[in-house]
Amino acid sequence: MTRRFSYGPSPDAKGKGGSSRTGFRLWAPGQPGVTLQRRDAEPVAMQATAGGWWECEAAAAPGTRYRYALGNGPTVPDPASHAQDGDVDGWSVVVDHHAYRWKHGDWRTHPWPQSVVYELHAGAMGGFRGLVGHLPRLAALGVNTIELMPVNDFAGSRNWGYDGVLPYAPDETYGTPDDLKALVDAAHGHGLAVMLDVVYNHFGPAGNYWHAIAPDFFRKDIRTPWGDAIDFREKPVRDFFIENAIFWLTEYRFDGLRLDAVHAIPDDTFLPELSRRVREACGSRRVYLVLENENNDATLLESAFDAQWNDDAHHCLHVLLTGEKDAYYADYADRPAEHLARSLAEGFVYQGEVSANLGHARGKPSGHLPPSAFVNALQNHDQVGNRAFGDRIHSLAPSDGVRAALLLKLLSPFVPMLFMGDEFFSERPFLFFTGFPSEDLAKAVREGRRKEFAKFAAFADPEKRERIPDPNAPGTFEASRLDLSERDKPAQAEAERFVTDLLRLRARRLAPHLAEARAVGAEALGTQGVRAQWRLGDGSLLTILAQFGDTAIPVQPGPGTLLAESLPGLGAAVAENGIGPRAAIAWLQEPAA
Repeated sequence: MTRRFSYGPSPDAKGKGGSSRTGFRLWAPGQPGVTLQRRDAEPVAMQATAGGWWECEAAAAPGTRYRYALGNGPTVPDPASHAQDGDVDGWSVVVDHHAYRWKHGDWRTHPWPQSVVYELHAGAMGGFRGLVGHLPRLAALGVNTIELMPVNDFAGSRNWGYDGVLPYAPDETYGTPDDLKALVDAAHGHGLAVMLDVVYNHFGPAGNYWHAIAPDFFRKDIRTPWGDAIDFREKPVRDFFIENAIFWLTEYRFDGLRLDAVHAIPDDTFLPELSRRVREACGSRRVYLVLENENNDATLLESAFDAQWNDDAHHCLHVLLTGEKDAYYADYADRPAEHLARSLAEGFVYQGEVSANLGHARGKPSGHLPPSAFVNALQNHDQVGNRAFGDRIHSLAPSDGVRAALLLKLLSPFVPMLFMGDEFFSERPFLFFTGFPSEDLAKAVREGRRKEFAKFAAFADPEKRERIPDPNAPGTFEASRLDLSERDKPAQAEAERFVTDLLRLRARRLAPHLAEARAVGAEALGTQGVRAQWRLGDGSLLTILAQFGDTAIPVQPGPGTLLAESLPGLGAAVAENGIGPRAAIAWLQEPAA
């Protein structure tokens, strides 16, 4: 029987009498025995093999419900289940991944530097089938890559996805495995690449049975902010996650992965190995590997990974737009324009300097990396949803300032990312939500969430903290759903036209030359403005001026012709009046003939 992955069910062709056979495999060192249970058939004793593995082959057609009975523990779902019936505690389901017939099997995605990413939550946009209906709109908008927040199985009916416990199984509230494949397939038909957010640094607080199956899956000496640290020193543990990355990229044909909070993975060798094995498994096919990494480890971006979410750039812009100085924003509040200029020229702001917020040095030099090594966003799920009331930037800053920031983000050579609703200045919040079935856990999350905000001056009053939405309440999720009827409002329609025009301009004038783009330099203009220049691959010079203060700043226009302006008429007035309040302008100087 052919097996592609170390874990999970492996269906084979029909055996004697026409019955389908499936191989089952579980790493459970220390167990005195493991039994395969099928919902409609007799149990089968699994055989112990080397290295703590248990294996068997049994009649189990696609659709068979199964579980594992541990010799000295409970009956558990398959931790590498490919689908679930009855949430994370229910029956695992045998899936035939060869059954889906791909319509766009010859799809090949665009080079990474040309990417424009749109981050979204599948549940808040209608599940896998509902998302298919959004694809024509997103393609017309001008994004070319959609990034799904984690979709693997979590406890309950609602979740951001970062509390997942079954990394190989799409959550059944979003749809079936074939529904997810149909979404990826349809996206490819619209010319859209699809990335998936994956979590390899922790498991959620409900439905994780690894402690019972194999206690050695976790370290005894380290904990993460979310629980016990995973022991990546064990080869079967490494394989569980590395093969999961390969699984999503091959069985579902995702075009890339974003790895969540890799700074919480306590093993320096794991990420390079993951990258190497993923590239080997995908061969000549282009796939993207992107990190979230608080450590700002530039060495990981030199060859192993394509890019990192650049929180530094976001924080600089947020401080300039809002004046907020709480928590991590304090690290950027002293000289926000200078910090932003460094980010535009070199990528990271913190390249070894001490972060007062963290209390230690952070980062490595990044100026040698191309702009495409950094994903820049004005909003993302973290920066919106981790606010007490899920406030979007449009409700916190003047609209002309937001337009200026969008021009800077969408026309600079970094990989830009929009969060769902950004494109039309959605007024809907995006809140932190869960749907845990356990009331005790729901209470702990609710109280923990409110306690978390006690350190903020605005929530020092306990009564104010009580008004923070309950994550587990159904209304919290409902309030976070994207509402496309907002697009009919005049201000929202104008915002979407603005974003669409910028993305079309980027695709036509800049995208073909971004792979070789390099920064020429950047400088602060006063305390709230920046001027930055990049040399593109065809030799042209891109200049962007942006400022977020209330008064004009004297400055000379950039060389070349006007490319874009955040409000009409700004470019014409620069020579005489400088750059006006809350404004951004871009020029492009074509190479000499």
